[in-house]
Amino acid sequence: MDTKRKYLELLSEKYPTTRAVTREIINLTAILNLPKGTEHFMSDIHGEYDAFCHILNNCSGVVREKVDMLYRDTLSHEDRKSVCTLIYYPKEKLHIIRKKKINTKEWYDSTINILIEIARTLSSKYTRSKVRKALPEDYSYIIDELLHFQKDEDDNQIRYHKKILDTIIAINPDDFIISLAGLIKRLAVDHIHIVGDIFDRGEFADKVMDLLRKYHSIDIEWGNHDILWMGAASGSEACIANVVRNSIKYNTMSTLESGYGISLRNLTLFAEKTYKGLKPMEAALKAITVIQFKLEGQVIMRNPDYDMNDRLLLSKIENGAVEIDGTVYKLNDADFPTVDKNAPYELTDGEAAVVDRLKAAFMNSERLKKHIAFLYENGSMYKVYNGNLLYHGCVPLREDGSLDDVEFFGEKYSGKAYFDMADERARHAYFDRNKSAEDTDFMWYLWCGKKSPLCGRNIKTFERAFISDKNAWSEEKNPYYKFYETKETCEMILSEFGLSSEFSHIINGHTPVRTVKGELPIRADGKLLVIDGGFCEAYHDKTGIAGYTLIYNSHGLRLKAHHPFESVSEALKENKDIHSDSEIVETERHRIMVEDTDNGARIQSEINDLYALLDMYKKGIIKN
Repeated sequence: MDTKRKYLELLSEKYPTTRAVTREIINLTAILNLPKGTEHFMSDIHGEYDAFCHILNNCSGVVREKVDMLYRDTLSHEDRKSVCTLIYYPKEKLHIIRKKKINTKEWYDSTINILIEIARTLSSKYTRSKVRKALPEDYSYIIDELLHFQKDEDDNQIRYHKKILDTIIAINPDDFIISLAGLIKRLAVDHIHIVGDIFDRGEFADKVMDLLRKYHSIDIEWGNHDILWMGAASGSEACIANVVRNSIKYNTMSTLESGYGISLRNLTLFAEKTYKGLKPMEAALKAITVIQFKLEGQVIMRNPDYDMNDRLLLSKIENGAVEIDGTVYKLNDADFPTVDKNAPYELTDGEAAVVDRLKAAFMNSERLKKHIAFLYENGSMYKVYNGNLLYHGCVPLREDGSLDDVEFFGEKYSGKAYFDMADERARHAYFDRNKSAEDTDFMWYLWCGKKSPLCGRNIKTFERAFISDKNAWSEEKNPYYKFYETKETCEMILSEFGLSSEFSHIINGHTPVRTVKGELPIRADGKLLVIDGGFCEAYHDKTGIAGYTLIYNSHGLRLKAHHPFESVSEALKENKDIHSDSEIVETERHRIMVEDTDNGARIQSEINDLYALLDMYKKGIIKN
């Protein structure tokens, strides 16, 4: 019996009659002719919890657009704003409403009807089955009835509908409103893509991860800051030192200590004894910085393939200065009591003890384990999705714009093969109990290597830490960042990843778009979209905005540039929202339907199999 016949016989167990097969063919064919679900793309969140949470709650402004569309002529501007805030923060807003004593039966009746109408509008592009799966379990039957309410000539449905609402209002209206608000937000966005860098800079990356873990449909393209934390959780000491240094430098120790239970006490005690002239946190930063350079030096010397000997600067310090590319730079701090000139990259006993305690803390943090597991389960080095190519950093190129070869683990890689190898190695480094230092070292390389697809520049951490002359700070970028402005290069990269459609795009994060300097996120004649708009507050002055959301719905692509978020308290008190400017990137000539998507291709394959089974039934080859 051939494989196809075996498969169809297994399929017949699920659809045992011609009627069952026919019903499923009709159902799947109908789904193909629905509009595609809305996808949102965001990148470089960098622990900016409040702003990111609000963007998730307002669905990048889509909720406000729907409220305005439905109620512009019947509700005042202030009332529409209040409805939006209720959807964004239902528990908090209901508390304010109760406190103001405006939670009358009339208010509940009007509000619930408004929310039902919004949910009904948003649900129109989905099958009833899919909407049912999205319904909150406790109210699934009731909401399903209300969403599909229709008038009849005897007003039976009106009375039925009214009785449901009256009963809800009498028993537990607040809980019902909270459930409706959640449904609206779920229906507004079908799938979200996070194009890298959830961690570092901002203070609450752990809380961002908690939000993402609850999201109904998501994928993540790892960024260099994500891979750094993944490397730390894998046991890479160089990654651990970098994570700790970033946390102290950007004053986000609460993520480590409160978020993940990783204590810095041993580090601070060691630092106070070793660097006595400095304030406690200055000493801790100095201590971990020296430890970082020592550990990185060990990695570089273990792995000559990395070609990063220019980063071995501890061994080049002479008389309070260091020579770099023929130029001697004076150090602004030449006090290195733990650096032995004869063995500059060896840890002292005190430094080794600090590293051992930190490593044990990283590898045993239960909450960190859950978050890292989520990154692996839902993430990857890149994603090809509905005709678009998503990755965080770069595809390493040569000076002539062609794909560059890299050689690791005894083999050469370029383009897609390099990304695939890096993805496999990253998983190996975390999950394989028999992993070696070579495996975890590569996680560090992905964080900051010159030809890392997540980084793509020669990071000058030592120079920025110890040299005041900014001429030493210049970081050489991979040629990718020059050539990705051209349509030809982007089409070459898309083809490398199997995409040739004129409607395909590269969606890229990593490099903040400096709109204040005239930079544009849409490049290469629309083939490439850089969506790092600076969610993190530290980047607002550089970018001039506070983040982007790229929205891809059945009508095409549009980019939303967000203004800075004030606070949740202001949103609740004044119904303030994040203002977002919308720019149409591409409008499709024909509306995009499910049949035009990756999921549509899978559904069409199922339909073809069902037709084959139906033919087997009709010919009597398989009995039904």
